[in-house]
Amino acid sequence: MNHREWPVWLASLDDEDLHFLKRFLVASGSLKEMAEQYGVSYPTVRQRLDRLIEKVRVADDATLTDPFERRLKILIAEGHITVSLAKELLALHRAGRKGSKTND
Repeated sequence: MNHREWPVWLASLDDEDLHFLKRFLVASGSLKEMAEQYGVSYPTVRQRLDRLIEKVRVADDATLTDPFERRLKILIAEGHITVSLAKELLALHRAGRKGSKTND
């Protein structure tokens, strides 16, 4: 199966996510083993897995129809932006969309 046939949630994963997921599977889901492989603490690996889980949930959420909102939620899950910044950007996005509809 090539990436064009992948489910949306799987296609949303980048190379780093896929590599982590592969190592997780090979380690039979052992976060302790993953922590040893990465040379980090168990909580660090747990946090990485939690972020990946949230990213998959967001990508697979059929109720998210706005691509901008979906991208913001993925950025939050990845830890690239804060929730407060995402809320601010989403409010600006929605205000801009509302303004453009008024001008039509």
